[in-house]
Amino acid sequence: MARYTHGQHPIVTTSYLWRDAENSAAYALSEVRPGRSLLDVGCGPGSITVDLARRVAPGRVTAVDASAEAVERASAHAEEAGVDNVEFVVGDVHALDLPDDTFDVVHAHQVLQHVGDPVRALAEMGRVARPGGVVAACDSDYSAMHWYPNLPELDAWMALYQRVARANGGEPDAGRHLLAWAHAAGFTEVRHVAEVWDHSDPERRAWWGGMWSRRILESTMGRDAVTRGMASQDDLEWISAGWRRWSEHPDGVFVIPRGAVLCRVPD
Repeated sequence: MARYTHGQHPIVTTSYLWRDAENSAAYALSEVRPGRSLLDVGCGPGSITVDLARRVAPGRVTAVDASAEAVERASAHAEEAGVDNVEFVVGDVHALDLPDDTFDVVHAHQVLQHVGDPVRALAEMGRVARPGGVVAACDSDYSAMHWYPNLPELDAWMALYQRVARANGGEPDAGRHLLAWAHAAGFTEVRHVAEVWDHSDPERRAWWGGMWSRRILESTMGRDAVTRGMASQDDLEWISAGWRRWSEHPDGVFVIPRGAVLCRVPD
């Protein structure tokens, strides 16, 4: 079974709260309509979930995450937001404890890159989707990320992330695999979309670089790298300083390409 590379440290989970349906699931929003039922797989801290729940209300949302800590945090976030048409549960996307043909929309954001068997996960998502419904999945592609200036510290960060993620059983370049995985899972009507996140304007650059300068030192990913002998603490400190240097550069660019698939379930 794959292990979630980033872990549940607050520096990680808090960084996800900027995500919403518009900036993270735009490709699927035509399917997210009032009165529809929706399953959000790998809900994390719940910011996308809450936005999706608002959009399908009075329809109901079920949100699943493998981490009980994430489920607790997401539930609190929904309560604070005053959203009450969503239920949060702990579960495994490879074997969802849910009946067949239940949801109009089954959504997963930045999930399949972290699971042990993404094809099986997509097939399971299709099982719980109603005939005529959709399975929507989006993942980043780490190898396709690009930045400027070309700093050796960020090259080292990328190489280290790839090593740790693959050692955890994940596929960090999942974005480019989604179409093939969807076909392998048995979907025949699949639309592929490419999207990007751009962290290059001054405010986003300062936030993104500052966040990663801490995250490489404090998150599970950095600790695992040291424990497994993939990096030393000095290496992490050097990478952290590189992130700060990048964030302060007036010409700094960081772009994250993301692949997405919208899979129609046969009637």
